[in-house]
Amino acid sequence: MLTLHKPDQIFSLRHLPTWLMLTFAAGCVNAIAVVACERFVTHVTGTVTRLGMEVARVRVLLDFAIVLASFIAGAMAASALINARAHRGKRPLHAAPLVMVALATAGVALAGHAGLLGSFGGTVDEPGDFVLLSVLSFASGLQNAAVATSTGLLVRTTHLTGPATDLGIHLAELAYLRGEARRTARRHALLRGGKIVAFAVGAAAGVTLAHAIHYLAFLVPAAVVLAGTLLSFVHVGRDDRRDAQGQRPVPAEVVDARPQAADARGPALRA
Repeated sequence: MLTLHKPDQIFSLRHLPTWLMLTFAAGCVNAIAVVACERFVTHVTGTVTRLGMEVARVRVLLDFAIVLASFIAGAMAASALINARAHRGKRPLHAAPLVMVALATAGVALAGHAGLLGSFGGTVDEPGDFVLLSVLSFASGLQNAAVATSTGLLVRTTHLTGPATDLGIHLAELAYLRGEARRTARRHALLRGGKIVAFAVGAAAGVTLAHAIHYLAFLVPAAVVLAGTLLSFVHVGRDDRRDAQGQRPVPAEVVDARPQAADARGPALRA
């Protein structure tokens, strides 16, 4: 798997805000979707739960199956734009999936405002509601896979179960690790904790915006995703790009440091 951001870069002052911005955007989208049709978008576990609960209602079951498939399709699309292109000897497009996320989210805002997605608010009982959920789910899959791929599976930004689990692990590590290992555990704990706060703040902003401007509220997370993309996925140094594309060897000191960093992180690898 190709990485655009190495472990030491993930925690840099330049890129750390991006992970929080993208998590904020995911929380914002989730909250707006709940106000729009009483359904979460990024909560794949909940979607699969509904698949089981709606087994007696085939049409609704199929609707939720489409939402789940949309998330998976988004992840596949991100992998195709990054890993598959690199496998064919082409330049991986790390920023493209996130640009697509911003465009899809903004497109939902404009389509909904134009009346193409039905009324705003209430339960999922109109075709437009499942179109809304499917497009946003596809965008969430794009975002999660693009960030995970570009960071070597160290960072994910659309769900919190893994980060919350890892936060507990790293907080426990602070009690017995020492030296550099303890500092690494602290950085990972702060990132996970920051993402949880960012998601909650995004949800608070989303519900406020949704009640005020309805579908147009989706323009805010779209803009935040685009800003994060410009910060950490477009304007990346040439050396970072060449490393990500495997066009030059990684310095020996970086290779030697990787096992130590992995040991310091402990069993939790995803941020």
